[in-house]
Amino acid sequence: MDAMVWIVVAVAVAALYVWYATIVKRRNRVAEALSGVDVQLSQRHELIPNILAIAKRYLAHEQQLLADIARLRTTGQERLGATDAKAIGEKFAAENQLGAGLGRLFAVAEGYPELKSDGLMVKAQATYQEVETNVAAARRFYNASVAQLRNACQIFPGQIVAALAGVGQLPPFFEAPAEHRSPVHAADHL
Repeated sequence: MDAMVWIVVAVAVAALYVWYATIVKRRNRVAEALSGVDVQLSQRHELIPNILAIAKRYLAHEQQLLADIARLRTTGQERLGATDAKAIGEKFAAENQLGAGLGRLFAVAEGYPELKSDGLMVKAQATYQEVETNVAAARRFYNASVAQLRNACQIFPGQIVAALAGVGQLPPFFEAPAEHRSPVHAADHL
């Protein structure tokens, strides 16, 4: 009978270790994914000064918009590398505001044929679109990693093992801003 108890204890310890290792791997995958998002956001932040410099030549009376984008870039750049759950949420909110500001800039640029046809601006917009595609992919990978970590931590005995693995507050998901979730009405854009 003693051998049976030892077998049960050994199986339980092995199962807890496997769960522990799974949580640690998933926590590290979230950190890797968040780092990937930061790399893509850094590329976005490096591109913005070039876009603003090109636009300044043509958009003299849009100085407030250009200043707002520069301010939002600085705010976003300060949040790169954030790892705690609250700071990550703030980073995502700042990046959403920056994306909206750049969207406004490109919409304004559409009204300026000379800017719209400027070779540097066309190249900058194409590069920006490529960076945004990479940011979106990095965010999807991040959200998938967060989902896996949350599942491992929230399914029993994950709550107990998560504390042992050093997982405190679970990281937030990236969520699109409310205005991006509402239906698009084509008539509004005609």
